Amino acid sequence: MTTADPYAFLPEDDCYHRLSDDPYETETNWWSFNVPERGIGGWIHTPYYPNRKTVTWRIFVWDTRGWDIARMAYYRKVEEVPMPDNPDLRDITFPGGGYSLKMLEPGMKYHLAYADPDRDFALDFVFTGAHPPRRFEPGEPPFMATPHYDQLGHVAGTLTLDGEAIPLDCWSVRDRTWGPRGGPYTQSRKQSYASDLDRVSHPGGPRWREIERERGRGRIQYIFGHADGESGFLGFVRPQEGTADGWSPMNGGYLLRDGIYGNLDPQGSRMRVFRDPSTGWASHMQVELVDQEGRTMFAEGMAISRMSEHGYGTNQLLRWEFDGKIGWGEDQDIWNPRHFQRMLHALRRPR
Repeated sequence: MTTADPYAFLPEDDCYHRLSDDPYETETNWWSFNVPERGIGGWIHTPYYPNRKTVTWRIFVWDTRGWDIARMAYYRKVEEVPMPDNPDLRDITFPGGGYSLKMLEPGMKYHLAYADPDRDFALDFVFTGAHPPRRFEPGEPPFMATPHYDQLGHVAGTLTLDGEAIPLDCWSVRDRTWGPRGGPYTQSRKQSYASDLDRVSHPGGPRWREIERERGRGRIQYIFGHADGESGFLGFVRPQEGTADGWSPMNGGYLLRDGIYGNLDPQGSRMRVFRDPSTGWASHMQVELVDQEGRTMFAEGMAISRMSEHGYGTNQLLRWEFDGKIGWGEDQDIWNPRHFQRMLHALRRPR
């Protein structure tokens, strides 16, 4: 007798979910894509606030020309637009001039389209899942209770940038999350600390690394890289649990080889980041992975291009090497601004 996976993605998960009356309830859909030959990375990201009946959507594309909103290849964000009653996420065009999303095959295949004629910009692609979506294990940070799914897929279509039609043909990731977030949910529930050093579980090593792993600062780092639909990895980094020599454990992800997924073993999976002292952003990283079947993988990634909406946290396009292959993916490096400033100051100190 087999037991059904209680965390399997179901057809109804393509729809918006019935949530509580908490004003901070949020449900997202996120899609990423890239053009490795051009150093291009891109996002579509849309949180819906069902109890406020509004949606905020943003679409952006970055390349090597610039990381900030003014210099980015494309950036548009429309906030708190009223949503119609009972929106159907399986077939929707988001209000305020947003993109369209149509489910073609439950859990596996979707068509997305968007156009901004004034900027000579457009997106038109189909995302086809390599495998069914995978749920982040419950009870693990950063998603303690909030359902969260990741899915690797093939993106095929066209990006029109500055009037130029650029083919999209890449492997990248989408995700879905629902539950309360923002407002009081962004506040740390950890104990008070007598000093910043008391926040560090393993003191020592370079001062900037020590600052980076201070607990209770809301640090999240999410990385992934794939060469195709059969190989790659994805996981969340836990800098707060890192050691003095710079290695931080990873959890909530997978190792993918020969089309077989294995959940990461947090006891053996870790990442070490190296940062550019002029910007504080990750320049490259080393990743050692072990899954729960004992398979191992070593990956090394180099940052190719990046964007930063506020000047501290970044989304970066990374070129990865693992298993004799070249893969592409992202580093999503999330910071509290004051925490980042303190780390950067320590990284820049000449004496």
